[in-house]
Amino acid sequence: MRILLIAALALTPLMAQDTEPAERLQEAAAVFSEIMATTDTNIPQDLLADSHCVVIVPGLKTAAFIFGAKYGKGYLLCRSQDRSGWSAPGTVRIEGGSAGFQIGGSSTDLIMLVMSERGADKLLSSKFTLGVEGSVAAGPVGRTATAQTDAQMKADILSWSRSQGLFAGVALEGATLRQDLDDNATLYGRKLENREIVKTNIAPPAAAKDLLSLLNKYSAREGGKAPSTPVSSNEPKASPMTPKRQSEPLSRGDIRKAQESLNAKGYDVGTADGLMGSRTRAGIRKFQAAQKLPVNGLLDAKTAARL
Repeated sequence: MRILLIAALALTPLMAQDTEPAERLQEAAAVFSEIMATTDTNIPQDLLADSHCVVIVPGLKTAAFIFGAKYGKGYLLCRSQDRSGWSAPGTVRIEGGSAGFQIGGSSTDLIMLVMSERGADKLLSSKFTLGVEGSVAAGPVGRTATAQTDAQMKADILSWSRSQGLFAGVALEGATLRQDLDDNATLYGRKLENREIVKTNIAPPAAAKDLLSLLNKYSAREGGKAPSTPVSSNEPKASPMTPKRQSEPLSRGDIRKAQESLNAKGYDVGTADGLMGSRTRAGIRKFQAAQKLPVNGLLDAKTAARL
């Protein structure tokens, strides 16, 4: 009996690790959905339509250290050769950065658009340093990119961050991006290079379905139809998710009440600040799982009613 218990305890972190990349794909879809749903302060859709690749890192840890000590994991997806859709996601890790990358003492969501063929090629190498192997600039926000600066128009990569509810362009000089072969192996069953994933029409994992649907939707030219992307169901199953916009926008008061309720029920989401950050979404997912609700990390009607 003791041996079985020890074995079960030893397997628990391994099982959690197996589902982590798929769950992070859902988190990336939620982050992208929330940012693009805010029409006046989102990423201009014409830039997304013109981009070669996108990188999404949900929940970058900055920890308010004076120098460096930033770390996060996310995903890289590139346009298909005929630009009719997006590739399967490759996994990336982001580390370090200069003083301009000191975003604050909290979890931060990052999005990068690769705007040049040169930038895309460099990004698909095993290691890529922003500002050294490719120029990077803080991206503009709004409905269109008409207000781009000269630096933004010439940059290989445009980048944005969202922290404590504030979404804005941010410079990432000195940050390093690496492919994560272990996470790729978890998603695809073998250690694939990111270049192979995005260049050889590998079927995306089922967990990427929502993110691909959102990318197709928001990168389609006006009047164009967003393509559908077939997905594979071979990777470890993760909780289903539909990152849909609420029928009525959530107020900060609504979110604050939910945070207070989650904290009271033992789901630690930190300070009840009325902001839907990654810690709050994680708490909501845990509550939804315990209540046998659809686990999507969103404060939908069913979840709010149970809280």
